Amino acid sequence: MSKYDIIVLGSGPGGYVTAIRASQLGFKTAIVEKESLGGVCLNWGCIPTKALLKSAQVFEYLKHAEDYGLKVESADKDFDAVVKRSRGVADGMSKGVQFLMKKNKIDVIEGFGKLKPGKKVDVDGTEYSADNIIIATGARSRELPSLKQDGKKIIGYREAMTLKEQPKKMIVVGSGAIGCEFGSFYNSMGTEVTIVEYLPNIVPVEDEEVSKQFERSLKKAGIKIMTGSSVESVDTSGDGVVATVKTKKGEEKLEADIVLSAVGIKTNIEGIGLEDVGIITDKDKVIVNDWYQTNMPGYYAIGDITPGPALAHVASAEGIICVEKLAGMHVEKLDYGNIPGCTYASPEIASVGMTEKQAKEAGYELKIGKFPFSASGKASASGNKDGFVKVIFDAKYGEWLGCHMIGAGVTDMIAEAVLGRKLETTGHEVLKAVHPHPTMSEAVMEAVAAAYDEVIHL
Repeated sequence: MSKYDIIVLGSGPGGYVTAIRASQLGFKTAIVEKESLGGVCLNWGCIPTKALLKSAQVFEYLKHAEDYGLKVESADKDFDAVVKRSRGVADGMSKGVQFLMKKNKIDVIEGFGKLKPGKKVDVDGTEYSADNIIIATGARSRELPSLKQDGKKIIGYREAMTLKEQPKKMIVVGSGAIGCEFGSFYNSMGTEVTIVEYLPNIVPVEDEEVSKQFERSLKKAGIKIMTGSSVESVDTSGDGVVATVKTKKGEEKLEADIVLSAVGIKTNIEGIGLEDVGIITDKDKVIVNDWYQTNMPGYYAIGDITPGPALAHVASAEGIICVEKLAGMHVEKLDYGNIPGCTYASPEIASVGMTEKQAKEAGYELKIGKFPFSASGKASASGNKDGFVKVIFDAKYGEWLGCHMIGAGVTDMIAEAVLGRKLETTGHEVLKAVHPHPTMSEAVMEAVAAAYDEVIHL
């Protein structure tokens, strides 16, 4: 039986990052993966969806070339080629993880891993043991009882990435990041898209002003939005699908070629031996302490299967903290109030910290500043004037409580707010940090200036 210091179960952005950091710290490390290195994120999630969205963005530019003083003979698309490019990007990233495993001398054990008592893992009949086992098995698309996925007419995100032909009409159920990103992609490619959201606002976790702006932008792009609505049933007996949607005004029938279910995720905790070991779960999550230790000594859990936000960057951060603590390093527990969230649709959304509503409910007296990209020179030059940056400060002590952005490229801008909040910066310090001109990032400084009545360009 092979013996390791650490065995990591699952090779997504939580698992493979954990394994690399463990190896760097001198632990003899192995990683178990039943499918492809990189997990859902690299192969079926974060990375290939961004490749699809880039193709859609280029297609949009071609269709609107005249807005930039250019002439294009014809802007046509090859849906198969777009999908193929996305798969190529994913394959390249997965090969990159393979390279990193070899470089860091991490043993890759292929197969389905099941936890055993006594700090052992069974992989398809072969047992391996370790001083510490870190579970990072991630999650998959959640199914609703009224929306059972058949992989053909009612699909999840995985099938949405590799459809053989582009649907003429698509219903997207759920308006979180996954639903809106796919809705945005298919709409840009020419599919008639309807997004159905149970809650009153789309992207419901975002600040209300961002949500309203996003809805306006999607409607302007031709996407139909149905909020306060739910899909009660789907008839798949015909050539396409007929969805019965319950709205405030009554029931409505929607016809489409395909329904994409994007109603959240289901953790991969079944069949991996948690019960055999005695590891406690609650509400589909593995219960852990601040250092990701389960109730059973030597067994740890990180990523989507634990109660924190189900985001790739969170899983990576948790894994690093977990192994650094095991190595005896002085580590800080993760600040879950300072985790950025991003939606890569068109326009993009990025946010960190409290929404205006949350800050008011927490009892803060607020200073709020907004700067629209319509007043940004860089945004005007690039033809992306939709959206704004909104900042929220505590009026009493100047603490940066939240930052919310919607517009082109904002997912690359949010890190300034994350770092500023981490360093406990104040509004005036942001204001006095010189931002380069002309850039989209100036909008952060201008929004802060607006909060403190010092805005120049409004």
